Amino acid sequence: MENFTPYSALIGGCLIGLSAALLLFFNGRVAGISGIIVDSFSAEIENRYWRAFFLIGLMFSAAIVNTFFPVVPVTYSRNILLVIVSGILVGYGTRLGNGCTSGHAVCGLARFSLRSAVATITFMSTAILTSYIMRHILEY
Repeated sequence: MENFTPYSALIGGCLIGLSAALLLFFNGRVAGISGIIVDSFSAEIENRYWRAFFLIGLMFSAAIVNTFFPVVPVTYSRNILLVIVSGILVGYGTRLGNGCTSGHAVCGLARFSLRSAVATITFMSTAILTSYIMRHILEY
């Protein structure tokens, strides 16, 4: 991680927390991204608008920040099929677990939810273990 700076991480974390707090304050909704994506296709029409605007803002905010603070492009040397399958499995797992990393780790922990604490510990431990096995045991 050659481009990591604690200041950019702090600012990004504050912006994520601010957006989650604003969504909760103005809409009474938890900012669980996987739930917002799924419900944007299945919710009644009046509830689709805020979801669509939230997702559009999520996508375009990175482009806006990159316009003012360009970074070196990241090269990725992994098998793209493995990345796609992994993404699908993560998406399936978030729906199976009734939440996602943003919903549990950002919003749930901020509300002192025991269920979110258990979920966050579970998915972070699984991610660390998987990363260790892939990099150090399987050397992939």
